[in-house]
Amino acid sequence: MREQPIGEAVENDEWGPGAMNRREIESVLAYHQQDAQAAIGTLLGDIKHLRRQLALAEGVMSKGMVRGWLPDYERR
Repeated sequence: MREQPIGEAVENDEWGPGAMNRREIESVLAYHQQDAQAAIGTLLGDIKHLRRQLALAEGVMSKGMVRGWLPDYERR
């Protein structure tokens, strides 16, 4: 999947969350030539990678740097 510039994921939210999600889904499917299983596989791989990155960041992060904040691995 192409690298996404910072901020692109939250731009244009005046369309509303439903419209933005449809566009994102269409983009992901287009990238994978409408192969939903390939798209899901890529997204699951991205999740696994980001969880590893979060675990690494948590391990090297100073508690004083973030005043007690700890990363959360689950969406709230």
